[in-house]
Amino acid sequence: MNLKAQPFIAGEWISDDRESLEIKNPFTQEIIGQQYLATEEDVERALYAAYSSKKEIRDIPSVKRAKILKKASELLEQNKEKFARIISSELGKPLKNTLGEVDRSIETLELSAEEAKRLHGETLPGDASERGLHTIASTHRVPVGVVAAITPFNAPLNLVCHKLGPAFAGGNTTILKPAPQTTLIATELLKLLLEAGFPENSVNMVLGGVDTGQQIVRDDRVNVISFTGGTVASRNICEIAGIKKVLLELGGNAATIVHEDANIADAAQQCAKTGYSNSGQSCISVQRIYVHKSVLDDFVPQLKQEVSKLKVGDPLLPDTDVGTLVDEKAADRVIDWIGEAVSSGAEVLIGGEKKGASVDPTVIVNPPKQSKVVCQEVFGPLVSVIPYENLEEAVEEANDSFFGLQTGIFTNQIDLAYKVAHELEVGGVVINGTSNFRLDHWPYGGVKDSGIGREGPRYAIQDMTESKMIVLKLPK
Repeated sequence: MNLKAQPFIAGEWISDDRESLEIKNPFTQEIIGQQYLATEEDVERALYAAYSSKKEIRDIPSVKRAKILKKASELLEQNKEKFARIISSELGKPLKNTLGEVDRSIETLELSAEEAKRLHGETLPGDASERGLHTIASTHRVPVGVVAAITPFNAPLNLVCHKLGPAFAGGNTTILKPAPQTTLIATELLKLLLEAGFPENSVNMVLGGVDTGQQIVRDDRVNVISFTGGTVASRNICEIAGIKKVLLELGGNAATIVHEDANIADAAQQCAKTGYSNSGQSCISVQRIYVHKSVLDDFVPQLKQEVSKLKVGDPLLPDTDVGTLVDEKAADRVIDWIGEAVSSGAEVLIGGEKKGASVDPTVIVNPPKQSKVVCQEVFGPLVSVIPYENLEEAVEEANDSFFGLQTGIFTNQIDLAYKVAHELEVGGVVINGTSNFRLDHWPYGGVKDSGIGREGPRYAIQDMTESKMIVLKLPK
């Protein structure tokens, strides 16, 4: 594999005379491609191109935008294996997971196509007011103009689709800045979108780091910033964005509660499956498991047994469950956090070892609540088990976080489950499932430091369009 990741600006792929970086497979350390970085002048050209094309893209009929998005989903279906292998090679994500990500991306583009036809408004009679006799108003969804899409590495195909799909469905132009670690898959997706019929002036892509992102964010020609990433970067975005809409899908240290009446075998199996997929590099990955003391001795051995079944290894092998983290630096950080928890009295039940960018699936029992593995976002293959005596205590501990993305609860008492769901300070609650469950047509997002706004094409399009009111004064 020897691929190129290049900026795409004003309808052309930038030539090879830009600064370049090698792209390595995190598992083998083999060089698999090159990425070429956009200059400050390139970013300015992209901003100008996106702004200049607003009216032309706005005027494309909804039915045509829908057909283009549908065609893109069909092409992605035809190239499923190719795209999955690129993600696995570039990120170290197991093939069984990347095939699933491609499936979700196909669905996300299909949903965007459907929602392009549903930009509905309403009529508002004026005679509800004395001053409004003989008037009627109608509301219409109109594009915001230019959307800046800044995406992370952990789901590098689907999260780009979650931004480009709704942005185009709503009639906007887009500037995409993908994560520096996963530019190959972004480049391949952009080629596919162009083949599907995306107008060349509907999307620009720039490759680069923080400076590139900041240049886009502070520019007044950008109307909406849709960012998925960390809280530090999000605070920086909010500080420099100025008066524009900012959509943030940020991190989490997701909790799952296993109550005393839960199906313990099912809970252990689900926690093992969803705590280590993509090496735990997911905002809703199971991180904190609060287990009722009466079932702790039953749950912990079963969790250990399920985790021990996970196969760690080459991401391109079909039976690998856990591949690598994005790089060795990320793996070193996870190991450091494990060491801190152990030095504070926690017990490592299984795992805790590292090789290169891989960390063995790890379970820690009873870490102090002040330790990083509890109060910060691990973003690695590490799960902590914490006992509790009563459910109110578990809810309080789950809420004791700067984050509030998703939470799971296992219980067979539906009334109790709904009571707890309403008390949890999160954007979503999964009953009899873990925190790590998402469908792409559902509203996805969090509260507190987990973000602002909701993803899912229907909900993203609402944020990527504005409501325009048109008033008609009728003859008396």
